[in-house]
Amino acid sequence: MRGSSSAPTERVVDIVELLSQPRNRRMRFSDIAEELGQTQGTAHAILKTLSDRGWVTRDPAGKSFELGPMLSLIAASLNTARPLAHVAREAARRLSRKLDMPVSVVEVAGDELLITAFESPAHNPLREAVTDRIPYLPPFGVAFAAWDTSDAQRDWITRGSAGDIDLEHRLLAVLARTRDRGYDVDWMTPALAQIAHALGAVSADTLPAGLRPIIDQFRVELTSGIVDEEVTGEGRTVASISAPALDDAGHTRLILGVHPMLPMTTPDIEQVAQQLLREIRTLVSDTGD
Repeated sequence: MRGSSSAPTERVVDIVELLSQPRNRRMRFSDIAEELGQTQGTAHAILKTLSDRGWVTRDPAGKSFELGPMLSLIAASLNTARPLAHVAREAARRLSRKLDMPVSVVEVAGDELLITAFESPAHNPLREAVTDRIPYLPPFGVAFAAWDTSDAQRDWITRGSAGDIDLEHRLLAVLARTRDRGYDVDWMTPALAQIAHALGAVSADTLPAGLRPIIDQFRVELTSGIVDEEVTGEGRTVASISAPALDDAGHTRLILGVHPMLPMTTPDIEQVAQQLLREIRTLVSDTGD
């Protein structure tokens, strides 16, 4: 959405998102203020309002805050308000059982990709997503960008190429191949994904001027290496095979992704991809999109 953001609103949302993270289910007032860099006066005023409205509750004994019952009420309405996301979660659960592999649902929100569902077999070491949000820039979000408008594709490429013309052309070729094939294949390991995520989260505004070109070059080299694997990845460990659920205009609503984390040949990949695409056709049909 275009336009300037509201700093006071961001501070409220920051607190709700902080408490929604599994490791932060219960937090003391001082820890919330310190974690978010808010003054105690600001944090107190926000928490007081959120408590009054039922968005958070305070444990008088432990003096800690956690998410409140109003959010449960909101969550209960999501199945009706966002039917595609609800059906996608069920599809992820079904596909995970069928393939015996982890499966995720990913949606785009502004300049981030959000993992809104993650289903994994009980025996799989990848029990949860490496992170629940990813910067929407190369090498992430190929399956979104491949079906986006030309202008949006150029914006996505520009965010990750740092002016490297050769890399821009290669990223365009990746998007074209992905669209022709109907799905994206990612050879990035979880460790490499964490590095790429950390680099993507670095804001140029907070970097000393001398470090900016170094970080940009590191991003380019990392993205370039991953793009090259798109062509030379036969037999390498496949991190994800993902495909879009499209709207009537042909743009991506969400992504369903399988995470084998296994060495795979081209026939192996194609076999998983076909089951993935069948599941996506079913979920789109079930929601009438």
